[in-house]
Amino acid sequence: MDTSLDLAYVAMQKDEAQAPAFYARFLETELFLLLETEIAGDEAKPMVMETSDGPLVLVFDLEARMAAFSEVPSDYVALSGRRIARMLAGQEVSIGLNLGESPSAMVMPIDAVSWLAGAAIGEDEAIEAKPVEINKPTGVPEALIVALDGKLANMGGVVGAAHLVSVRYKGGEQGHMLALVNVPEAAKPGVSEALSEAVRFSGIEAGQLDLAFLEADDPHLASFARAGLAFEIPELILPKKLAPLAPGMDPDKPPILR
Repeated sequence: MDTSLDLAYVAMQKDEAQAPAFYARFLETELFLLLETEIAGDEAKPMVMETSDGPLVLVFDLEARMAAFSEVPSDYVALSGRRIARMLAGQEVSIGLNLGESPSAMVMPIDAVSWLAGAAIGEDEAIEAKPVEINKPTGVPEALIVALDGKLANMGGVVGAAHLVSVRYKGGEQGHMLALVNVPEAAKPGVSEALSEAVRFSGIEAGQLDLAFLEADDPHLASFARAGLAFEIPELILPKKLAPLAPGMDPDKPPILR
């Protein structure tokens, strides 16, 4: 069965315009990174293969693909593509993704890894300037709406509501603002980072969207809700009872292949 990365990669091969969607999917996907040795404390040392084109690290989106490629017992760690990109920032290495028999088998060159690391590390701060005029959103690229919708769809339980509007600031500057409701303080940096990624991968300039965090009782929220484009954020449904994890099933403590 093809994975979401397979489908995104095939789509990119057919249409280069789909490249941002593929790299955005890479950052969101949990990947298995082969390690040189078992994790020691909080440090993980990736296995680096020397090739004619330079050093290469290996990641896979399925354990079965990793096991088939390595053929011998190997240590690994499961991390999001975002965390892997951050780990490799400045390391001057390529990424071998799903090498072997898979539709998404590819080598991501050093310049692409560097760009991806920059996208993963970059984080825009929420705007502090307050708009003096709030209107219905106009001139918003469809790619941005699609990218924001994809991010917000995974934020149930963190973002209560989201409204996209056009705004005018004191001084005459105009732009777009996304109002986010009831986001816990501890979650704001992660939410900002994820939505900033959506802006970058939509292909528009990063400065074209500002973020505003509002509480449900904020007197300005009614204006955002009345004029804005509301995004559907699925309700987070937790299991009634959490059963203990069987050995090897804890995603934070993955088993070692032997």
